[in-house]
Amino acid sequence: MQGLLEEVRASATPVRGAIVPHAGLEYSGACAAEVFKRVQLAPTVVILAPNHTGRVGAPGGASAWTTGAFETPLGRHGIAEDFLHELCRQCDLLAHDPVAHEREHAIEVELPFLSLLSPESLIAPIVLAWDDWDRCRELGDALANAVRGWSEPVSLLASSDMTHFETAASAEQKDRVALAHIAQLDGAGLLEACERLPITMCGRAPAATVLHAAKLLGATAGELVDYRHSGWVTGDDHSVVAYAGVIIP
Repeated sequence: MQGLLEEVRASATPVRGAIVPHAGLEYSGACAAEVFKRVQLAPTVVILAPNHTGRVGAPGGASAWTTGAFETPLGRHGIAEDFLHELCRQCDLLAHDPVAHEREHAIEVELPFLSLLSPESLIAPIVLAWDDWDRCRELGDALANAVRGWSEPVSLLASSDMTHFETAASAEQKDRVALAHIAQLDGAGLLEACERLPITMCGRAPAATVLHAAKLLGATAGELVDYRHSGWVTGDDHSVVAYAGVIIP
């Protein structure tokens, strides 16, 4: 992990948001490092991720873990309880829902980077069980309002891989469309493209939500800093999972 970060020749700057992959670190870790090395992580880090398991207890489908801490082999990450309570107050979609976090991984795989780069940051972990624009916009509105009113900076991270289990050429072609919408901070367009083509981007709702919130907070564009796929590691381009790293200054 430290070696992946040391290979990135970049310095950290404040950003409003970012998109990072969440596959096995042997496949997507280098891409994630390209993002994390460029991000000056805030005292509070919101991590939005997809719900892979279908286990949902929150009525609105946005499942937060609002108390305690996440324990990892590299350290303990406290929960941003006050921030999450404020966000829950502002958005009826969100509720404390530990059941939805069971057997998930898309938040946990980001935590080793936080352990090395900003171990004192508190995290606000949220998994989303939907991918429609109306709810992405509603949660994005609430996130932007909560961040504006917070006394300290807040980092917004969307945890997402890109196209799954297609040839490398097909994945790159489809992801080019998705990344064009991401560059324009066009969350609605991203979700529409994912449905139409289709693009099997697992964290499209987290990404759309972060894009919308960042735009409301003054961001004007997303910047692609890395793109790769699992074939770079396996040597097999016939069925890959693709990964993109994006920062939103």
